[in-house]
Amino acid sequence: MENQINSSLNFRDYLSAAPHRSLFLAGALQGVLTVLWWIFDLTGRYGIAGSVTNWSVAPTWAHAFLMVYGFFPFFIFGFLFTTYPNWMNGDKVKPQEYVATCVLMAGGVVLFYAGLLTHKAISITGVELMLTGWGIALYVLLRILLTAPAEDKRHARVTSVALVMGWLGMLAYLVWLVTGAALALDCARAAGLWFFLLPIVLTVSHRMIPFFSSRVLENYEMVRPFWMLWLMLACIAAHGLLQCLELTAYQWLADFPLAGCALYLSYRWQLQRSFQVSLLAVLHISFAWFGVAMVLYAVQSLVYFASGSFILGLAPLHALGIGFFSGMILAMASRVTLGHSGRPLELDRFTWLLFLGFQATAVIRILADLIPAIAPMFYVLAALVWLTCFGLWAVKFAPIYWRARVDGKVG
Repeated sequence: MENQINSSLNFRDYLSAAPHRSLFLAGALQGVLTVLWWIFDLTGRYGIAGSVTNWSVAPTWAHAFLMVYGFFPFFIFGFLFTTYPNWMNGDKVKPQEYVATCVLMAGGVVLFYAGLLTHKAISITGVELMLTGWGIALYVLLRILLTAPAEDKRHARVTSVALVMGWLGMLAYLVWLVTGAALALDCARAAGLWFFLLPIVLTVSHRMIPFFSSRVLENYEMVRPFWMLWLMLACIAAHGLLQCLELTAYQWLADFPLAGCALYLSYRWQLQRSFQVSLLAVLHISFAWFGVAMVLYAVQSLVYFASGSFILGLAPLHALGIGFFSGMILAMASRVTLGHSGRPLELDRFTWLLFLGFQATAVIRILADLIPAIAPMFYVLAALVWLTCFGLWAVKFAPIYWRARVDGKVG
């Protein structure tokens, strides 16, 4: 009995020993659960297996919410709770703060699922809990931003504004759940993608990819043009506003410059040399999907402007969401997990193959939009490949979060 108690205490202590541990674990579990739920819905909806399930929330918008607001934020907060003090030489985040964020957000996700199966009111309570957890995280990160002594806070300012926009986007989703107002849903969708996720992932990439590259590649010139970051953020905001105004025909005006900047940075950051180190290559490959996605968005908008035809469907969205966002989350989470567990910063062959599986997922999902005849089967196939790769990643990395560091250090 005493050994069981000590084991339980160790599990709890290790899980709360560093900000990323509990949040990455929750994100890993949620990544598996949300795609399992999505596969269950897709197979029933298209008559592949089972039957259609009646959910309390439209499954498309539940899926969007669970991915944008219920999956990525766990990794984003785990990462920023770790890096904000390092970026700005600020105070460390207190255990009670990051544990409270994790518990509230994870509890909110559980209630959201329960509400899908039973009554929308339970899902509404779940979103309220998630907003509370997000609010605590915002308070903590803004406190570090405002009190840290560092002079250069440009990246942190951008990510902080994006986190505020994400909180407002989730609030808009809550308003939609309560009132059914279509405008609120449109705001939640635009804010989640264009004012929250993309600015954060781009800004972190702008800061970290050149830095990591300079640490492992010989004679590497670290290129980090801030004027280009501001231009890209302006184009992202313009795309989001045009989406809110339903002016899809004019989004190419923002998307072509954005695509050009992204592809230029991939070239200047030396994508071709990154393959010398697999842990670095996964970052560069993920970022390359950003340029590809914006080219697809730009072409789709221009064709729509010229002919009124919407030719690519959701292919640009999934190039961005699976290729860039999911790939970068997997890459950054792997790096943080290895580095903060005392393990060598090396990506083994198994994890590299899992990452390549993510690339296959993006391609399959894009093909589903380009070839409508195969769409239903490819929707499910893409989800199964994603689930397999991410699930195996979670099986490999999740136990690290409740175990001691291999080098004997704390954290």
